[in-house]
Amino acid sequence: MSPTMVVPFDPRNLSLLWASPDRADEIAALHARVFDPPWDAEEITRLIEHPAAASFVAQLREPRMLAGFILGQIAADEAEILSIGVAPEWQRRGIARSMVEGLVRAARRAEVKRLFLEVAADNEPAIRLYESLGFAVAGARKAYYKRPGGKPVDAIVLALDL
Repeated sequence: MSPTMVVPFDPRNLSLLWASPDRADEIAALHARVFDPPWDAEEITRLIEHPAAASFVAQLREPRMLAGFILGQIAADEAEILSIGVAPEWQRRGIARSMVEGLVRAARRAEVKRLFLEVAADNEPAIRLYESLGFAVAGARKAYYKRPGGKPVDAIVLALDL
């Protein structure tokens, strides 16, 4: 399926499932499609197997495929989204929103008080999504994201009070 192909989307076709180590290769392959540099399956397995892990995959039923992932961790009364990605052909359809909302529900059940994430300052669609979910700027990290062949990009630290 090409990234430019428009595929109809029905949110009832999406399942949000706990990520398991047996999905690490799939998650790594999708991570490589949306991030440079990508995380490998070994790194993803370590994150998923960590006792503090709170990670999900967004699974489409038809066509049966991994549409997205969210990798997070919960520690005491704080949580962090470490990485989130949606297959290019399924972006801007509410999948990332569903995954963040799922992680928020898990964090609330764990009595988390604040959820953090970092986003590239030039990633305007993601920033708009997070702001629409109630995240607010909590800080910045200068030249945090190293872009192959390009200039480093600042990270904006966002937080959501739960």
